[in-house]
Amino acid sequence: MYMKKQDSNKDNLILFPGLGMRLLEKGLEYLKQQKYRDALQYLEQALEFEPENSDLYVGLVLAHYETGNLKQAKEIAAEMLKSGRGDYGKVIEIYLMILVQLNEYQEVVTTIEGLLEEQEIPREKHEHFMKMLEFGRKMNNGAEKQEGTERDDEQPEELEFDLFVLADINKQALALGNLTNVNIRPYIKGLKKYAESEEGNPFIKTMLVNILREQEYSEEMAVSKFGWKESFTPALLPDVKEYMEASGVLPLLADVIENDDPVLNEQVQSLVERYFFLLYPFKTPVGSPNDWAGAIHFIANEYYGFDNPLGEFADLYSSHHEEAAKVLRFIRELEEISYPII
Repeated sequence: MYMKKQDSNKDNLILFPGLGMRLLEKGLEYLKQQKYRDALQYLEQALEFEPENSDLYVGLVLAHYETGNLKQAKEIAAEMLKSGRGDYGKVIEIYLMILVQLNEYQEVVTTIEGLLEEQEIPREKHEHFMKMLEFGRKMNNGAEKQEGTERDDEQPEELEFDLFVLADINKQALALGNLTNVNIRPYIKGLKKYAESEEGNPFIKTMLVNILREQEYSEEMAVSKFGWKESFTPALLPDVKEYMEASGVLPLLADVIENDDPVLNEQVQSLVERYFFLLYPFKTPVGSPNDWAGAIHFIANEYYGFDNPLGEFADLYSSHHEEAAKVLRFIRELEEISYPII
């Protein structure tokens, strides 16, 4: 849907010396600036001239990942591992990060177990990979909570837990991940401090609230995101998947796209999951489900390099143009938020 574009000048391209490297450098520069759509456009052009450049492939993986095209990112990373292209340790970490985002925990476990068997994990990374292996096994097997999940009225000894000490978002995500299968209540003071602070990463706050929900924490707590502040009772919240489905955006997109373009449908679903994960557990601050569907369809189309106006997509979903534009502006803010490499 709306994937047609004006005739390309690609066939008339004059091959200047060093053009491939210039395209690559430009793409990597856009990647650093978090302009992922522009980065993807330049990197894909550079691929025609620099098909063996490992930095190019790493850039493509990251650009696809950040634009929500996780399956394509996974395929490229897997091919890099198979061909031995790029720094193996770096590529395997990126690959595992993508698997976690895709909820492919069995593949996480299989991959790390294979690395252990082949003794291919660097000594300095051994602890990190073992924690990821434990996390993958737990998520894959649906391990039961340990007996440490006492009732809320049983006050366990308070333990210090300060996520702000960990400046790196990846370390924050790993620290929270380590709490998924232990009683979280001794750490509640530090967790509440992070959740209600105006600072802190929205992705990490979603992780935090969801862990409390899973452990049926039934006391009200404040959460701050994007300048909003509201109190929630984690035990009463839906899980993230139910929250996304309740938004009503996914079926609207599927009705328009699914039959005509399954690939694009996967792309927009990934975008919905990305944006609403960051919003959880708040209600959408602007627009209706129709407005969100129009804006997200526009962004997915834009990722492929097409320039159909937003109004065309707003009309597809019976959305008001002004409201769709407000949603689009808000989504642009969401796209600037960093994701952890778990």
